[in-house]
Amino acid sequence: MQIGDGGVVLDVGEGLETAIVPMSGEYANMTHFVTDEDAISVLATKTYVGPATRVAAFSDGLQRLVLDMATNKPYEPFFAKFFDVLSTATADKEDELHSALRRFLSSSSVNERTDDDKTLAMAVLAP
Repeated sequence: MQIGDGGVVLDVGEGLETAIVPMSGEYANMTHFVTDEDAISVLATKTYVGPATRVAAFSDGLQRLVLDMATNKPYEPFFAKFFDVLSTATADKEDELHSALRRFLSSSSVNERTDDDKTLAMAVLAP
C-alpha cells in the first residue's frame, strides 16, 4: 500500500520494479497524506504472490535519482551496489553500513541533485 510521494522498488523474481507509481499533487511539493480525510480513496494497493527478495523504500527527495521519471522504472545501477553490499552484510557491520549510507545521502553528488528530504531504507531476503 502507498499514499503520497516517495516510493517502493522491489524484486519478486523478475527483476526490480516500482511497486506503485509515486503519487504527486496538482502542484510541485504537493501530495496526499495518510491523515487526509480522503486518504482511503487515494490509497494505492497492489498484490504480489511471491516473496520480495530485494526491497527499497525512499522519500520523494530521492525519486529523481532512483527512478527513470519518464517511465517510473527503477534505475538499476543506483540499486545494484546497495543490494550487493546488503546481500553479503553481517550484523557486526550494521553501524558501518548506517554510517556509509548517511555519508552517501549527505554527499555533494546527491545534494547537487536534490534539496528535498532524502530517506532510503533497504532490505534483502537472506537465502
